[in-house]
Amino acid sequence: MRSAVSLALVLSTLVAPSSHPSNRAMTPSAAATESAGPNAANDHRIDYIEMPATNIAATKQFYIGAFGWKFTDYGPDYTSFEDGRLAGGFAKGPAAPSGGALIVIYASDLADAERRVQSAGGKIVKPPFSFPGGRRFHFADPSGNELAVWSER
Repeated sequence: MRSAVSLALVLSTLVAPSSHPSNRAMTPSAAATESAGPNAANDHRIDYIEMPATNIAATKQFYIGAFGWKFTDYGPDYTSFEDGRLAGGFAKGPAAPSGGALIVIYASDLADAERRVQSAGGKIVKPPFSFPGGRRFHFADPSGNELAVWSER
């Protein structure tokens, strides 16, 4: 009997009725966040960008040389990148048709970014131009994906 009473006391202090999850009153938004899982803060945000690559090795070398991105390979036909802010990947496949979504990379020094893109083997497809908020240029990577780089200056 003593051990059963001790066990009951220990359990009652570990799971007090007022602190048990099933007894807490939750606001609808708190309940939605709790049920959404660990990535609830990213709900409705762009989470991952995936692009085609005609040559995985050349694509990796380009983005490492031009922007310093880090890569993790998942077999010979897929690599994932991290740029320090966002993640994405390149899947081996044919070049994407032009005219799709435009991915825009920020650079504090636009001229330096343009030099780095060209030195790494990228092709400038729209030279630097002004737009409301700054300046940017467009480039094609080794797989033909068109991206842009912008700066406030």
